[in-house]
Amino acid sequence: MRVVVVWWELNESRQTVASLRDFLRDEAVGTWAQVPGLRLKLWISDTEGPAERWGAVFVWESAEAAERPLPTKAGELIGYPPAHRSSFDVEATTEGLYDLARLAGRGLAFA
Repeated sequence: MRVVVVWWELNESRQTVASLRDFLRDEAVGTWAQVPGLRLKLWISDTEGPAERWGAVFVWESAEAAERPLPTKAGELIGYPPAHRSSFDVEATTEGLYDLARLAGRGLAFA
């Protein structure tokens, strides 16, 4: 398994966390649900810092899956590539005890 973390500093973009939430609801979540080899994608944001940040955490079935060409609409909307991109091997996984039966469709974009 492979984990990839990316984020953008939005200070030079016309996009904001709020406008990108609309993009998630209207398009991105459904598109990414069809990507082969993607186990989980978490979109993340930070509105508390000096500049808003937007990004994602991807959990892939394999390193090969993580290297495939991917949808790039967020980068097109933001107007430039991510400020940060890191890729990591997964050493182990587990799931804790939880009440939510399903993670899909949760988060601030759906609130």
